[in-house]
Amino acid sequence: MRDRIRFGVALGRLNPAFHVEAAIEAERLGFESVWLPEHLVFPVALAGSPHPGADHPPVPAETPVFDAFAYLSFLAGRTSRIRLGTHVYLMGLRHPFVAARAVQTLDVVSGGRAEVGVGAGWLETEWQAAGLGFRSRGRRLDEAIHVCKRLWSEAVVEHHGEFFDFEAVRFEPKPTQRPWPPLHVGGESEAALRRAARVGEGWIGLEHTAESVCRPIERLHTLRARTETADGDFCVTVGAAEPSRREVERLADAGVDRVIVCPWRRSPDATAGLAAFADAVF
Repeated sequence: MRDRIRFGVALGRLNPAFHVEAAIEAERLGFESVWLPEHLVFPVALAGSPHPGADHPPVPAETPVFDAFAYLSFLAGRTSRIRLGTHVYLMGLRHPFVAARAVQTLDVVSGGRAEVGVGAGWLETEWQAAGLGFRSRGRRLDEAIHVCKRLWSEAVVEHHGEFFDFEAVRFEPKPTQRPWPPLHVGGESEAALRRAARVGEGWIGLEHTAESVCRPIERLHTLRARTETADGDFCVTVGAAEPSRREVERLADAGVDRVIVCPWRRSPDATAGLAAFADAVF
């Protein structure tokens, strides 16, 4: 099955005390990647949801979060092969110098194992707390991605844009993966799909079935066909908590390249769940 589809592990569904144990076991079992979510801050007044049509926040404000790239760099030192991804990093909340340096550092210390999932974000009060405009988050993310790609690939970069403005700078060292680590755009909205088709090496969706994923995949194919810069491989990643082997086959047939799973009910059961899933599905 692993020759048809890659399997990632949703570390965000675990108590952080089990992250290291799960990452090491996932690598031993042959999972391709582990993924961490991130937020800069959770305001006490939470509202909204990343899930279309939902209003209730999926996490409470007291949920523990970490600097994703720092934590993944730590996991890089405890592993040797498994890839390390963000699902997803709110790049628009940072200056591109900060974001580009975080990505570059993970990619270098991991020996080229970084997978960079980015998104515009759904939590308006988080943007307000950071003193940034929520309505302009898409444009800000687009400009941040553009600047980061230049920092990762060009010797000297000068930029004068809507949100970021600086004279010529150098940015070294470059990431290990060239021209940069795979960039996966997250989100289910039309704007997110357009962004993924235009600037991404892939798209990360929420949890999907083989039926529900058809619409965004078809839309991505249409959008990429209209984009002159869209060439090369494009990776479609979705979540599916504990799919059966048959469900994984159907997701692969629908055009999914990677499934991020969490086959456990309680965090202490994570390694046993991963082993059982690998035995049943791989």
